[in-house]
Amino acid sequence: MVDATELCALEEIPDGGAKSLELALDGERLALVAVRRGSEAWLYRNRCPHFSVPLDFRSGEFCTYGRQWLMCAHHSAMFRFEDGLCVDGPCTGAHLQAQPFRLEEGRLWLLTAAANADF
Repeated sequence: MVDATELCALEEIPDGGAKSLELALDGERLALVAVRRGSEAWLYRNRCPHFSVPLDFRSGEFCTYGRQWLMCAHHSAMFRFEDGLCVDGPCTGAHLQAQPFRLEEGRLWLLTAAANADF
């Protein structure tokens, strides 16, 4: 069985919105952002590829638009929910760093062995 760490219930992520998730992994802080549209979710590092700053301006407060884009609060880069691609802004063409997870029985689980490899 793959090592996994429970993150949250899907219903804790606002539909069309985002939720900040933080945990310690091998003694290091891991800041994540989960985005949701209906019964689908995606998980990324909470770090903009433009300047490696958090996507939220205030901790846990994210800007999302049209149930499909996550905006970096610092430089207005717009990222698609489904693949983390920046479609507008200073880092157009770059991607958010996706994190391996599974959605099981309405709960998100970080696949920790794979996350450790990318840490």
